Amino acid sequence: MGSMFRSEEVALVQLFLPTAAAYTCVSQLGELGLVEFRDLNASVSAFQRRFVVDVRRCEELEKTFTFLQEEVRRAGLTLPLPEGGLPAPPPRDLLRIQEETDRLAQELRDVRGNQQALRAQWHQLQLHSAVLGQGHSPPVSSAATHTDGPSERTPLLQAPGGPHQDLRVNFVAGAVEPHKAAALERLLWRACRGFLIASFRETEQQLEDPVTGEPATWMTFLISYWGGQIGQKIRKITDCFHCHVFPFAEEEVARRAALQQLQQQSQELQEVLGETERFLSQVLGRVQRLLPPWQVQIRKMKAVYLALNQCSVSSTHKCLIAEAWCATCDLPALQQALQDSSSEAGVSAVVHCIPCRDMPPTLIRTNRFTASFQGIVDAYGVGRYQEVNPAPYTIITFPFLFAVMFGDVGHGLLMFLFALAMVLAENQPAVKSAQNEIWRTFFGGRYLLLLMGLFSVYTGFIYNECFSRATAIFPSGWSVAAMANQSGWSDAFLAQHQMLALDPNVTGVFLGPYPFGIDPVWSLAVNHLSFLNSFKMKMSVILGVTHMTFGVVLGVFNHVHFGQWHRLLLETLPELVFLLGLFGYLVFLVIYKWLCFTADSAATAPSILIHFINMFLFSRSPTNRPLFRGQEVVQSTLVVLALATVPVLLLGTPLFLRRKHQRRQSRRRRLLDEDKAGLLGQPDVSVASQNSDEEKAGCPGAQEEEEFVLSEVFMHQAIHTIEFCLGCISNTASYLRLWALSLAHAQLSEVLWAMVMRVGLGLGGEMGVEAVVLVPVFAAFAVMTVAILLVMEGLSAFLHALRLHWVEFQNKFYSGSGYKLSPFTFAVEDE
Repeated sequence: MGSMFRSEEVALVQLFLPTAAAYTCVSQLGELGLVEFRDLNASVSAFQRRFVVDVRRCEELEKTFTFLQEEVRRAGLTLPLPEGGLPAPPPRDLLRIQEETDRLAQELRDVRGNQQALRAQWHQLQLHSAVLGQGHSPPVSSAATHTDGPSERTPLLQAPGGPHQDLRVNFVAGAVEPHKAAALERLLWRACRGFLIASFRETEQQLEDPVTGEPATWMTFLISYWGGQIGQKIRKITDCFHCHVFPFAEEEVARRAALQQLQQQSQELQEVLGETERFLSQVLGRVQRLLPPWQVQIRKMKAVYLALNQCSVSSTHKCLIAEAWCATCDLPALQQALQDSSSEAGVSAVVHCIPCRDMPPTLIRTNRFTASFQGIVDAYGVGRYQEVNPAPYTIITFPFLFAVMFGDVGHGLLMFLFALAMVLAENQPAVKSAQNEIWRTFFGGRYLLLLMGLFSVYTGFIYNECFSRATAIFPSGWSVAAMANQSGWSDAFLAQHQMLALDPNVTGVFLGPYPFGIDPVWSLAVNHLSFLNSFKMKMSVILGVTHMTFGVVLGVFNHVHFGQWHRLLLETLPELVFLLGLFGYLVFLVIYKWLCFTADSAATAPSILIHFINMFLFSRSPTNRPLFRGQEVVQSTLVVLALATVPVLLLGTPLFLRRKHQRRQSRRRRLLDEDKAGLLGQPDVSVASQNSDEEKAGCPGAQEEEEFVLSEVFMHQAIHTIEFCLGCISNTASYLRLWALSLAHAQLSEVLWAMVMRVGLGLGGEMGVEAVVLVPVFAAFAVMTVAILLVMEGLSAFLHALRLHWVEFQNKFYSGSGYKLSPFTFAVEDE
């Protein structure tokens, strides 16, 4: 946990990996998750790298895996979770996995194709059987003219021997989808001008769709017509509507024989289809068994090859050279892992640290408890390397500021129990594998919710609120009996005055402060809201100034750690003088007034707000007496000091850095002149020593001074000064949201109690059904409490607490300009 307060030391290491053992070494590093590789081939395109063919083969395998996974899901099956600890397979196993995968995919395609063909054929048989067995009765002799002339008993065809004796009635039978039946019937009638008889009937049983597998209803039809041209029109129309047309015999005996034959074929086809589905289930079973470990292994193999593509090849092509960031404490483990992985190759891998001018990444190790708090800090920005990490302090300050806005014993207890249930069930597989996004958000911040609920219970006891109701844990510090005895309240006085005032100046009325929190008698007072208004507003200012001051003080540790001693005098000290001289003095006035003015002098107590305004105007108010002797001089001095720190904060650091840069330049020129004079005086310098000096001078890790540009330094410092000075004013006002949210939560709780409990129970009492009304009233109160107060108000308080912490980070000690160390690891593939 020592690394929580500051990021760990990170070193840039260079790895020399033998070509024969490079894959094994990188695979082992992926299992350990110790290093973050740097891309040494940034100028080379992805298609020209050394292992691009292997990466493509892995990607092709992943496409095949996706097809197999979709087939498993299509069958309504699920893939089991892969076993943990599967290593990346050796390169020689890639061909075996690819062959088995292709064979399984081809078997699935063939079996699926056969199954679809058999289902389509069985569906056609079912439709044909439905058409023959639907009960359509073809007319004996009819040609269907829809005219009003002849009666129904008049034959439509002429008697044999007439002019139409060569014409015969033909039939078209089939099935069509129900939503197309009406349009088909209308089009047939209009196109054939009514010279047909069409019969449409819905199938008695639903038939399974061969593609989707869902049951569907079909419409069977039988069309009787005569004439070749009309028959051609009917066939074209049925083809346009994608109708299934089947042969239909005129004789009843022939139709029955055809129906029996269709039923026999359907039974045989069902047996074949059953065997096909059993074979398909066997293939899918093999896919379920083999696919999960293959997916993990191929992902690891692809990750290894992508990491190897970031390495450069030595001039002898006998080893790969890699550069990586690694924590200093992990260097022994890194060396041991490389030695174990390259032992079979006969040549051991080599690792050594190299200097670097780039800023190293930030590495902060977290656990289940600290991960959510570190995420809050990283939401503002990742800290620079070796910068103070505010996450340990956020563990306390964030839940506390949330609780100041959400203080209620009942609501905090509900949140605490919800978080506690998640903490106790965190190791259950069903809880871990839940895919609901909202649930995963709550589960990831379960420890944060736990502390938020616990702190809310604490502040709820301070506010003396439990579901907006005050509780009398200790005896009240106010005595109504003493006031009544000494004030002579008569029955007539009580009848005329609905509101009674308790005077603390009367002996025995105020017995002393409440032991913990706010006295419950204030919940009965008319001026309850005014009292809490004043109390919470002043409390917000005190907490805000303390929080901002704490952020400035944390910057001292950064300056000391990085050796920037000038910033202590030119930045931290002016910032503290400006912040404490103005707003720290305001906190002093609040506390001084609390301590020095009692109930006796409360009526003549001066206004702090007027004093604070007069402080900036360098004036005084005759009606507002000073709090202490010499207050005007103190206030004027503090304002002058605060204003004097602004030019120091603006110009101090740029001028100091400019002076330091000029000294360094003059020293460098003097050393260069001495070196030239020495070389001219010693002409016999050895070539070896010259080469050694050239190597040292050309070392990539040589500490070269960055180019100093005064305008950029001044611009950066000017932005910092303006943001700090204006931020002190605006951020102090921002902390008043503690007061506003706390009052809003308390008043919303009060309104909810009055609307649900008081009104509901009052109606129940009038109707005489208290027991019947009690259950729904409590249910409505519970639902609205969870939905409105816990979810909506809790989310609002969470966002405001997040904003206040960004106020602390901004321009105080946390830059947020770093980047995380992202180690090369297989942990994601194993999940």
